[in-house]
Amino acid sequence: MLTDVPVVRAADSEVDQRRAAAGLVARGVGRGDRVVVSASASPALLAAVLGALRTGVVPVVLDPALPAGERAELVADADPALDLGDDPAAVLGDAETALAPFPLARPMHYTSGTTGRRKGVWSGVLGDDDARALATEEIDLWGFGPADRHLVLSPLHHSAPLRFAAHTLLAGGEVLLPGPFDAARAAAVITRERPTTAFCVPTHLQRLLREDVDWSSFRLLAHAGAPCPEPVKRAVVAALPEGSVWEFYGSTEAQFAVCSTADWLAHPGSVGRARPGRTLSTDERGQLWCAVPRWARFEYWRAPDKTAAAWDGDRVTVGDLGRVDADGVVWLDGRREDLVISGGVNVYPAEVEAVLDAHPAVVESAVVGVPDEDWGQRVVAAYVGAVTAQELGAWARERLAPAKRPKSLHPVGELPRTSTGKVRRLDLPGVLGL
Repeated sequence: MLTDVPVVRAADSEVDQRRAAAGLVARGVGRGDRVVVSASASPALLAAVLGALRTGVVPVVLDPALPAGERAELVADADPALDLGDDPAAVLGDAETALAPFPLARPMHYTSGTTGRRKGVWSGVLGDDDARALATEEIDLWGFGPADRHLVLSPLHHSAPLRFAAHTLLAGGEVLLPGPFDAARAAAVITRERPTTAFCVPTHLQRLLREDVDWSSFRLLAHAGAPCPEPVKRAVVAALPEGSVWEFYGSTEAQFAVCSTADWLAHPGSVGRARPGRTLSTDERGQLWCAVPRWARFEYWRAPDKTAAAWDGDRVTVGDLGRVDADGVVWLDGRREDLVISGGVNVYPAEVEAVLDAHPAVVESAVVGVPDEDWGQRVVAAYVGAVTAQELGAWARERLAPAKRPKSLHPVGELPRTSTGKVRRLDLPGVLGL
């Protein structure tokens, strides 16, 4: 039976945001400071994040499922003035304080780098004009307004789900929080609550297509995070109101391209065209670069070398490979070869391998992504060592977030290598018979 779904209304959230902002001031948290929060989706989480942002405080939003050790490392790196843990409501008192009309910063999210080590994406505190431009760009692009009911299907510690929910509230709309994704429950919520917008990843779409869903209320269903199989995309386009299915290409760091239903039908497999105010190009290696406006700039927190490598003037890259055709349509030729995208979550093999290799009985390991009907890719590991797959799986569960845990572990006598000794990750599926 479908129980009541929490609904966050803009007017109610505005009051809670003022209370959250006052609570931060009372704790001595000020403009440019960071406040850590790692909590499941709730009205209080949205209020704490927006109340912070609208007073120039930067929320550092972490996955509540992080193992304690990994969380502690990220908190130490972020150097926050306050850590709210899993209780954002703790900052909500009775007092209220004034808010800026728009967020004066972007949340700081941690994203993996090419070495698998997480990096904080830091935009600092924006001036009033840039803050207005940043929020207006997002609201105008997706047409958010007071009539919208936005359905949250993905965890709010990810940048895109949080961005969609926050800007819906800023535009006067409502946000529905049905809890952790369950396809049957989500289908029932869509049919009963009649949301107008949602953000999702292809895994959500694949599972929802198996359910009985009344999609007729949607004016916008945006997906991103991983390549969407063409049969799934066509089925979604056929099921939803005409023109309501959009795709976008971007990252935690920056947003690059958007693809309308019409553009995708004309160019199947593409990710659309450059987002307004941006220009996309490629270098001699086929790496995509995007020229972004001033308010979209960022740096990697306390990592000047990584920041310098990502920028060339006003152009930025996250290392993805692709091409821009003569009509301005953008095509992705592949993500960085070692990146696994499982359920829309980036997983770097090096990070998982470091955990597996730390087991005293493991000599070495190698991790790869293999195609998966539900998840897009699933994480698979091969290892050399005198430990059972069950024991190593338990070791991984204690030390890795759910999306990073190998779905299967395979003991092998040796790993496939090149003539120079490097592990041939791309050969692993064949070696393992996957």
